[in-house]
Amino acid sequence: MGTTRQQILPMSRLRFRRFAVVPALVLLAVAVGQSRAVAQTPLGVLTGEGQTVTPVYEGWYPNADGSYSLSFGYFNRNLREVVDIPVGEHNRLTPAEFDGAQPTTFHPRRHWGVFTVVVPAEFGDNAVVWTIDFRGERYSIPGRLHADWQIDALAGEAGSGNTPPVLSFAEGGREGAGPRGVTTGPIRAAVGVPFSVAVWAKDDGRASGSVGRAGRVGVPVTLTWFKQSGPGDVSFEEESGEVPAAGGKMTTTAVFSEPGEYVLRVRANDASGVAGAGHAQCCWTNGFVKVTVTRRRPPTP
Repeated sequence: MGTTRQQILPMSRLRFRRFAVVPALVLLAVAVGQSRAVAQTPLGVLTGEGQTVTPVYEGWYPNADGSYSLSFGYFNRNLREVVDIPVGEHNRLTPAEFDGAQPTTFHPRRHWGVFTVVVPAEFGDNAVVWTIDFRGERYSIPGRLHADWQIDALAGEAGSGNTPPVLSFAEGGREGAGPRGVTTGPIRAAVGVPFSVAVWAKDDGRASGSVGRAGRVGVPVTLTWFKQSGPGDVSFEEESGEVPAAGGKMTTTAVFSEPGEYVLRVRANDASGVAGAGHAQCCWTNGFVKVTVTRRRPPTP
């Protein structure tokens, strides 16, 4: 999958406001000012390219060790354009100790809970702020432990009892579920050389809300691969596939265009489907693969 790299334009001084998006209790950062350098298309007009990217705070959930996971996603307003914004001045998390967890590749349209930041039990009223400066606009969103923003990311969803799929990168290995999911690596690969990666998934087979009550039990888990971050392009032989709810394995092959540090993300959706991933935070899981890509060595004479 190719990516389009865009020039980052100078910022004008902007003011901000934030609002809640119902029903997901999602906070979306919106710039109310506009740089003179870029004429933006109105938000209601859909275009293939040329639009901005907004960070989103999905909410938080407790971890077993007493810490908390703050879940963030994004909205790339473009219909087709994949945007790359490297970690740094124009794509940053504050405090700096959390910087680097965010994606650098933003795929078209709305993507829910693409990464989490783990904060300690004593985090209190503090905030982790994600800021994106792009195409003359600045979007900034704080993640806080407000009671209204707690999400059912791991516990069974009210009404259906649905829980997210479980992922592992080794048969019988360490498992993870929900937005934080499970991470493996770093694994070494070479530019231009196919890199094979496998993931195991299983699920309770239920869907969220009314769909679950309709009895759709045993629906396969859908697995979709994305480039999360890294300096070059990543192409997948199989971008999406299915495994049985009772458990199964999917293998894909990735090819990297440039050397550097990458993160690949696999998203597992349960019977609720991809559309259910947003409003029902209970219903999907992330898996992350860290890959160190080096230049391909010439063949030995």
